Amino acid sequence: MSELWRLLALLLILWLQSAAAAAVAVVDDSGARVALPEPARRIVSLAPHATELLLAAGAGGRVVGVVSHSDYPAAARALPQVGGYERLDLEAILGLAPDLVVAWESGNPGAEVERLRALGIPVYVTELRRLEDIPATLERIGILAGTPGEAGTAAAAFRDGVEALRRRYAGRSPVRVFYQIWDSPLMTVGGDHLITSVIALCGGRNIFADQAALAPAVDVESVLVRDPEAIVASGMAAERPEWLDGWRRWPGLGAVREEALFLIHPDLIQRPTPRILEGAEQLCADLDRVRARRGE
Repeated sequence: MSELWRLLALLLILWLQSAAAAAVAVVDDSGARVALPEPARRIVSLAPHATELLLAAGAGGRVVGVVSHSDYPAAARALPQVGGYERLDLEAILGLAPDLVVAWESGNPGAEVERLRALGIPVYVTELRRLEDIPATLERIGILAGTPGEAGTAAAAFRDGVEALRRRYAGRSPVRVFYQIWDSPLMTVGGDHLITSVIALCGGRNIFADQAALAPAVDVESVLVRDPEAIVASGMAAERPEWLDGWRRWPGLGAVREEALFLIHPDLIQRPTPRILEGAEQLCADLDRVRARRGE
């Protein structure tokens, strides 16, 4: 009988170890602990960047719903939609029976995200402010989705890409940069915005880095006073917005004088995903053109 009890005890220990190994937990960008009894199998993404991060982390086969404008990679376009990131369709989300929702702290309606939590759905919140947040998020998503290997590979590649740009542009002379989000109202990025980190990676200086707001509204006079040597805009798509060339009304402005009015596709600079490296490479090359015109 003692042998039987020892066998049963051993089986119980093995079962407990197996159950513990299946459970996963991480801390999200809001500081909340997100714990799952096993890796998620039905994930709903509430932001285009979250969708892109999930697929980059190897979790594409587990994503069952996304919001509108989740258009990269191409496979994301075929997934069921649950509204837009600013206006969620809670009924559609619940109908997909998710065991994990990936939200956007500064983009999703907070009350609706809280309602999902209240209904017992685990929510992982994203809010990426620095370049190093991107690989860290990939790794955490990989843990929650049970794809740590693919996520780790993607995270390592991103870190290598950032380090390569940092080495290449270290020691370059600074370039004053105005990043324009929109024209009416005139909006830019503050010091805590991810785009400010991209500008710094290239040896640039965001002329509104002293602003606490993520996307502050500014006036034309303040831009003229700070006299950027480069103005970078993204607009809403690949087309060059007319308002970028509107700065030519001030021929004395450094960026106009040096023909430094640059366009970068918004998906490559405004989405906190691995593709931001493509936007960074373009921005770095643009700032080098400014330096070349200065005779450097």
